[in-house]
Amino acid sequence: METKLADWIQDTSAGRAADEILRKCVHCGFCLATCPTYQILGDELDGPRGRIYQIKQVLEGSPATRATQLHLDRCLTCRSCETTCPSGVQYGHLVDIGRAVVDSQVERPWRERAFRWMLREGLTRPWLFGTALRLARSVSWALPASVRAKVGVNRPAGVLPARVHSRKVLLLNNCVQPSMAPSIDAATARVLDAVGVQSIIAPGSGCCGAIRQHLDDHDGARDNVRRNIDAWWPLVESQQVEAIVINASGCGAMVKEYGHLLRDDPAYADKARRIVELTCDVAEFLPEAITAAGITAPPRAQRISFHPPCTLQHGLKVRGTVEALLGSLGAVLVPVRDSHLCCGSAGTYSILQTELSEDLRNRKLVALQEQSPQIILSANIGCIAHLQGATGTPVRHWIEWVDETLAAGCRK
Repeated sequence: METKLADWIQDTSAGRAADEILRKCVHCGFCLATCPTYQILGDELDGPRGRIYQIKQVLEGSPATRATQLHLDRCLTCRSCETTCPSGVQYGHLVDIGRAVVDSQVERPWRERAFRWMLREGLTRPWLFGTALRLARSVSWALPASVRAKVGVNRPAGVLPARVHSRKVLLLNNCVQPSMAPSIDAATARVLDAVGVQSIIAPGSGCCGAIRQHLDDHDGARDNVRRNIDAWWPLVESQQVEAIVINASGCGAMVKEYGHLLRDDPAYADKARRIVELTCDVAEFLPEAITAAGITAPPRAQRISFHPPCTLQHGLKVRGTVEALLGSLGAVLVPVRDSHLCCGSAGTYSILQTELSEDLRNRKLVALQEQSPQIILSANIGCIAHLQGATGTPVRHWIEWVDETLAAGCRK
């Protein structure tokens, strides 16, 4: 694609990155076939190619409009288009740049600004979010059905491991997961303990920055990134930990972007690259550890549908790994149609784009439940909560299933 960016952006870091991405696009349209919003709306402007054109026009000097802003807002940032693209267009980076520029030119209505601020500040503060969630759950009987579905029910953590191991890894101190489903982090710690690995949560670490990044608070997101690096660095530098293991694929995809986000920061660029090198999804870390520990499991004869979050399969490029691990531990995985498509959760998308999000969720649940599974497993807290809100079939993190399997009869 030929470009001629405006003077005000062409020599900036964002401008150079956008120009490089835009020039890779060859207008082929392959991305449209795997774009969830294009499949629902059928509007070129609500597909990756159309959004790329809109961003290009703005970066070349055409004034952004409210319509431009809305088309970019409707993007899930699922990055399915990146997996499909034969030219390697880094659409996720481009849409971040485009949204920031458009928002600097088009002021949102005050109610929208206030709501987005509330999400940024409320969801990223565990004490505040946890308090609000406990309050909502205590009066869930009085809440509208749509809100009651989002707050869910408490799943206790259970007993945490106390053993000390020579092998140690860092776990991310998530913002919403410890309050929404403390059972996930606890299950992760127990499974790691079972394979001889001790998990550590560094004091001072917190939200990965994804919520702020995707709500156009890029400076706030980078502050979150630097805070996490500062919290992790003493353990990384002293080689006390061998990896940063993340059990929420949305957070994992964000941490993998730390090197890109801080590439122009001389004080943090090298540290960020090292953090990225050490970061992996728990599904990438476990198979070798389970094999080394000599763990096997009898079949549980439980029919399972697995939903791979977009951040796992398109962001982290981890495909088939969870399914293979579950199969090795006796899971009976049923086929799921259109498994590459988004469930509609996408961080705060389910709150900001309710109608589209619910349409995507309904389609996803039809596909997940076609083979009558006994349980649905996934790999990201947002997807799990979103799907569970519209089905009676249990929806859990796959690491919880592994934890139950180990406790129920795995042999060493």
